[in-house]
Amino acid sequence: MEAQAQTQSALTHHVRQEVISGQAQYLGPLPATQPLRLDIVLPLRDQAGLDKFLRELGDPLSPSYRHFLTVSEFTTQFGPSEEDYNALTRYATSNGLSEVGGSRDGMDLQVEGPVAAIETAFNMHMGVYQHPTEDRTFYAPDREPTAGLPFPLWHISGLDNYSIPHPMLVRKSDYAKAHGIDPETLVSHATTGSGPSNSFLGSDMRAAYYGGTALTGAGQNLGLFEYAGTDLADLTTYFKNVKQTNNVPITLLSTDGTSTSCVYSRGRSGCDDTEQTLDMTQAIGMAPGLASLVMYIGSTDTAILSAMTTHSPLPTTIGCSWGWTPADASTDDPYFEQMAAQGQNFFVASGDYSTWKARGNAEAWPADDARIVSVGGTDLTTTGPGGAWASETAWADSGGGPSPDNIAIPSWQQISGVITSGNKGSTTLRNGPDVSANANFTFYVCADQTACTANEYGGTSFAAPMWAGYMALINQQAAMDRKTPLGFINPYIYLIGVGWSYSTAFHDITTGTSGSYSAVPGYDLVTGWGSPNGNGLIIALAQQ
Repeated sequence: MEAQAQTQSALTHHVRQEVISGQAQYLGPLPATQPLRLDIVLPLRDQAGLDKFLRELGDPLSPSYRHFLTVSEFTTQFGPSEEDYNALTRYATSNGLSEVGGSRDGMDLQVEGPVAAIETAFNMHMGVYQHPTEDRTFYAPDREPTAGLPFPLWHISGLDNYSIPHPMLVRKSDYAKAHGIDPETLVSHATTGSGPSNSFLGSDMRAAYYGGTALTGAGQNLGLFEYAGTDLADLTTYFKNVKQTNNVPITLLSTDGTSTSCVYSRGRSGCDDTEQTLDMTQAIGMAPGLASLVMYIGSTDTAILSAMTTHSPLPTTIGCSWGWTPADASTDDPYFEQMAAQGQNFFVASGDYSTWKARGNAEAWPADDARIVSVGGTDLTTTGPGGAWASETAWADSGGGPSPDNIAIPSWQQISGVITSGNKGSTTLRNGPDVSANANFTFYVCADQTACTANEYGGTSFAAPMWAGYMALINQQAAMDRKTPLGFINPYIYLIGVGWSYSTAFHDITTGTSGSYSAVPGYDLVTGWGSPNGNGLIIALAQQ
C-alpha cells in the first residue's frame, strides 16, 4: 500500500517567502553528508469533530462542559491512527532516516539522517542562503516537501533555520544604547521591591497580584517552554541571595536531544540562561507550593509542544517567553487545540518591541495565535517591599496590536464591548495582548554564573511565567471547590471584562502608550484587560 501511495504534500507550507522571491541569495547546496534532526508531525484526525468538542467543552449547557480528555483519550479520538504512525515510521527508516524520538500520543516522529537521505525522502533540495536582514546564512528547502504515503503529513520541523528563536527579554543598558538615551530615565520611579536596590522578586509579584496566603499552587504541575537549557546553580544563587527557600521540585527535560545544560562563556558558543532562570523565579515566586515545575527544552517548537501535551504529570499551566517566526503560522495549532481539549493553558509573552509587525524584532508569533493567552507588559508600583499593589501604567514597549499573521478574530473578542473606537482594535483579526503584568526594568535577576543584577532586566518575559504561576493558584482553588480545572481561560476572562465583576477581578490599566496604541478603560492593545486583582479574579473565574 505504501509503495503504491501517491506523492502527497504536507498540509502546512515550509518554503520561506524570502527564498521564493529571491530576496535571500542562493549560495549553494547544503552538504549532502550534513546530519539534520527533523520532527515529522502527523495531522489531527476528525478536525470537524474536535472543533465541535472544543465548542461543547466551553458551553455550560453541554454535557461535555469542562470534561477534559486524558492524553490517551485525545489520541484515540483525534490523534493519528496506529496504522498511519507505523506507516510513517517505516517510510522514514526505509529512506535512510533513523527514528530518535516522538510518539503517537505526541503526533510526531523525530528522525535523524544526512541531507541526502532527507532530500530523497521528501523530494526536495536543501540549499544555503544569505539571510536578507541578518549577518548570517541559513539553510532551507527549495520546494514544498512531499512524501510517498497514503495520507498527508501536517508539518516537518527542522527543515530550515531562517528564524532563530529569541527570548522576550530586554537589558536596560542595551535598550538605552539602541535608543540613544540615559538608562536611568527608563525607570522613572524608585522601585519598591524586596530585593537589592529595591528590585522586585518573584515573591513581590505574588504579594502585588495575589496578596493572600491560602493558595500556593499546591498539587499543580507547571511547565516552561525553553529553547535552551539552564544551570540550576543560578536558581540556587537567587534564592540564597534573597534569603528564601525553594521547595518546588524542578525537572530539566530534553524533548529532542537538546542539551539541558547551559554554562555561560564569553565566546560565541557560550550559553545564556538568563531567560530560563528568571522564568523559574517568577513562576515559583507566584506559586511557591507547586507539585512540580518542568523545563521542557528543545530545538523545535513542535518537539517541545509534543512533550508538553503528553508528559506525565501533565502541566495544566504553561509559560513561554520566546518568540520566533515560523514558515507557517498554523504549524502549532494541533498542539494548542490538544491543550484546550486536555485543560491546559499556554501563556505567551507578547513581546518587548511595541506594536506587532510581521517581521523583525516586533514579530508577534506565537503571541498572536488565537488559542493561547497573550501576556503584555506594565510598569508596577507597590506599597513597599512585599507590599500590595499601589498603581500600574502601561509599559512603553509592551507588544500588541492586530495579528500580523492574519489570524482571524476569535469569538470571545467579538463580544459586544470588547473592540471599541477607543482601543482601535481590529474587528476581523485576533487582537493582543489578552492580559498583562509587570515588565519594567525593576527585577532582581541571577544568571550565567556571574554577579546578580538589580533593576537591569525587563520584558514581557517576566509577565508570562507570572501568569502561569497565577493560573496554578486558580486551578488549586478549583480543586479545593471539587471542580475540574478551568481550561483555556480567554473565553471566560473576556466575559468577565465586559461584566459586573471586572473592576474586582482586574487592575484596569488606563494610562500609558506603547507604539500605535494606548491604554484605555477596559480592553486595550497594550495591556489587554490588565493585571490580576488579587483573589478577585480567582473568585470571578471560580463562578464560571
